[in-house]
Amino acid sequence: MNRQTEEGTTCSIVVPVYRGAETLEPLVERLAQALPAFAQAYEVILVNDDSPDNSWEIIERLVQRYTWVRGIRLMRNYGQHNATLCGVRAARYEITVTMDDDLQHPPEEISRLLEKLNEGYDVVYGAPRKPPQGLWRNWMTRTTKRLLAWVMKVPSVREISAFRAFRTQLRDAFVGFSSPTLTLDVLLSWGSSRFTYILVDIPSARHSNYNFSALAHAALLILTGYTTAPLRLASWLGLVMSMFGVAIFVYVLGIYFIAGSLPGFPFLASVISIFSGAQMLVLGIFGEYLARMFDRIMDRPPYVIAQQVGAEQ
Repeated sequence: MNRQTEEGTTCSIVVPVYRGAETLEPLVERLAQALPAFAQAYEVILVNDDSPDNSWEIIERLVQRYTWVRGIRLMRNYGQHNATLCGVRAARYEITVTMDDDLQHPPEEISRLLEKLNEGYDVVYGAPRKPPQGLWRNWMTRTTKRLLAWVMKVPSVREISAFRAFRTQLRDAFVGFSSPTLTLDVLLSWGSSRFTYILVDIPSARHSNYNFSALAHAALLILTGYTTAPLRLASWLGLVMSMFGVAIFVYVLGIYFIAGSLPGFPFLASVISIFSGAQMLVLGIFGEYLARMFDRIMDRPPYVIAQQVGAEQ
């Protein structure tokens, strides 16, 4: 699948859809203009993540209008990465491109992603030339991306984005993956470390489904879902607290023999607070890992397909 035909690339475009009723039609129209210029064969897979608006009705109309559009409706809302994974597994062509449904990711830039991919990379991100959100949101997003790049062990790529092109064969690395909590970029890193990015012009979104809580949840999932670093941190914290406890014991003995009395209640209360805080932190880390294990033991699927339309399903 790491080939390119003389006539052009074969390409699957995967778009997770949530509250995309206003932007789906102009998005597909722009794709209809852009794709024939560089792709020999192509398809657009619109995955409706139980959107509360009339996105599915619009997808059905688009399937009737364009023979290369496919629609997948999920049984409930599973999340952006889960819906994207569904589309990735349904892709039929050698290159898969993922993008948002809100017109932030320009279809006209897909050809540049593919050009970079042909330089020998397996994953290419389209990173915003200028961060499209506010200062606080941009800082949170940048921190989460750097954390993700560290977990993926690809530190050179810190501009991770939902606008990405990769070789479809990478999905073979996570063919047996089944968990309701996932991060697609980490799954892709299981199959390759040849990641890079290019800068693209990305306009500001009119609305975003990712607020502070969602970003914090994503960072926590990255930390406890794909790395044991927090457990190692808990071990080191326990060691440091033990050494601190020994030091306090020596100090108390010294005061007892020198001054003949022990420190008062404020000192004792502060020491108890330090140790209690450390214990709660360690227990919280253990709890997060147990929660991830519980999710996987439950054998809940990452998504369930309710209906498919288009391209002979």
